[in-house]
Amino acid sequence: MSIVVTTPTGHVGSRVVRLLLQAGVRPRALVRDPARLDAAVRGLVDVRQGDMTDTAFVREATAGARTVFWVDPTPHTDPDPNAASERTAAGLVAAARAGDVERVVLLSSVGAELRGGAGHIDALGRIEESLDATGADTLHLRSGYFFSNLLMSLEDLARGVLTTQFRPGRPMAWVDPRDVGDVVAARLLADDWRGRVVQGVHGPEDLSFVRVAEILTGALGRPVRVEAVGDDDVRAALGAAGLPPGAVEAVAGMAAGTRDMTPEQPRDVLTTTPTTLAAWAYAHLRPLLSEPAPAQPRSADGSAGAAA
Repeated sequence: MSIVVTTPTGHVGSRVVRLLLQAGVRPRALVRDPARLDAAVRGLVDVRQGDMTDTAFVREATAGARTVFWVDPTPHTDPDPNAASERTAAGLVAAARAGDVERVVLLSSVGAELRGGAGHIDALGRIEESLDATGADTLHLRSGYFFSNLLMSLEDLARGVLTTQFRPGRPMAWVDPRDVGDVVAARLLADDWRGRVVQGVHGPEDLSFVRVAEILTGALGRPVRVEAVGDDDVRAALGAAGLPPGAVEAVAGMAAGTRDMTPEQPRDVLTTTPTTLAAWAYAHLRPLLSEPAPAQPRSADGSAGAAA
């Protein structure tokens, strides 16, 4: 069984590599810098070193594979992330069209089904369509909002603030990327799916940002409140941080375009995964935010003034 894993050092890819090894499969890992691979697994995988934006490298590195797990590596900071994502996937699409790759498992996203209006997620929708047209068996895993996105908000969380461009009170799918890796590995190892398949990966329950703040308050042992920010404020902040206009729209558009949508795949036994946000936050956020919380301002009745 020949399986290619892209982004093998990421939150999802590293989990997939370990599970495949434990299942007795030696995966082919596409990586720019082999030194970034976990030392414990580096000698157990077939390393192919190269740049995933290099179409020729991708064609050569994936040729002859039974299945390819594809994660778009394009950073949101690229001047035109959507175009870059499609160009990067072109090598895989060409390999699948030529019959050099039999099956592709794509890490897609909730919102890709919109096929427009969702910022950088739109690129995943177009990659889905390109792969579907190749004739290869394709599986699109549309994941929810990663718990690990909270790691980008450590400075705000240290101040007891959870900022969001989403609607604070509207529930949405949140998922542990480790659980996404579990689903990916299971699908890579399964040999009985054919044609075009779409599966959601939605975590254990839908959570609003208000509820997330409550969970984080308990897991971190410090008050956390929600602070909503508008689309224009996000665009201004991203521009001030130096992002080019194309990147600004790609980033801001993801929340703006998906905040009111209902995922195409319903929450059911196939889309629900086990790890709770509380457990993840206790394991991954709490150690990073171990300093005592600053004193909270008191209201007239003496209670802490933290409103979600």
